[in-house]
Amino acid sequence: MRTRATDRTSRARDWARRAPLLPALVFLIAVTQLPFVATVVISFTRWNALAPDHRGFAAFDNYLAVFTDPALRASVGTTVLLTATVVLVSLLLGLGLALLLDRGFRGRGVVRTMLITPFLVVPVASALIWKHALYNASYGLLDGSLTWLWRLFGSDHPPQPDWMTNSPLTAVELSLIWQWTPFMMLILLAGLQSRPADAVEAARMDGASPFDIFRYLTLPHLRRYLELAALLGTVYIVQNFDAVFTITSGGLGTANLPYTIYQTFYQAHDYGRASAQGVVVVLCSLLVATFALRTVSSLLREEITR
Repeated sequence: MRTRATDRTSRARDWARRAPLLPALVFLIAVTQLPFVATVVISFTRWNALAPDHRGFAAFDNYLAVFTDPALRASVGTTVLLTATVVLVSLLLGLGLALLLDRGFRGRGVVRTMLITPFLVVPVASALIWKHALYNASYGLLDGSLTWLWRLFGSDHPPQPDWMTNSPLTAVELSLIWQWTPFMMLILLAGLQSRPADAVEAARMDGASPFDIFRYLTLPHLRRYLELAALLGTVYIVQNFDAVFTITSGGLGTANLPYTIYQTFYQAHDYGRASAQGVVVVLCSLLVATFALRTVSSLLREEITR
């Protein structure tokens, strides 16, 4: 039987292991949880800086306004379209690049480093690169390339489309695809490198074609990694603000949920409604993050049981 002295010794040992983590836990709570609690409290108040005399308790009025606001409904549709497009295209491009990098060739390390670079660029800097270096109608690379091609064939009147005006949402999507494709590639490349080599070699010896190996071995093995990449990409891209703000300033139908919250808070100065919008977005993001955590846990369990 365990004695009290043994129990005290065990508890002291447990606290000795956990004590170094307490400062990090306290810092994490202070940085993340306390601001969220404050946001929840403000979301139940009537607080507009343009009408300081009407501040008070609003109950669920802000949440009712959130769910009946046509601008917010439009931004939800824009967010879904933007996120789905970026995630799907980034996944397909990332899968193709991962399959290429899974093969051995000279200079693979250099190519892998260059392909990862877009993901390491600061989001605002990435958006500025696309806005000025590529999309600008006067000196951007895209219109400059069109001018060079037209002059190559003897034409002095090349087309000069204004990409950000004619296709604003596509302009934002392309910049995000360029930035997030390396992230998808890294996850899928890790999945490819954990693929059992003996099964692939046995399939080759049995005469299976590369397409058959990809369809019946590689793709089923990558299913969990595809789900993880899609879920994590969705969590991050739903919260994207930099590209929309920098490239289009939320105009021409590109305002997503984070930008709409920014407009409510900084332009309309309605702090209560902006807080309610933020709480709703956080709760929706938590649902997606829960699925992502379950996928990560299942992947870890699979790796442990091997």
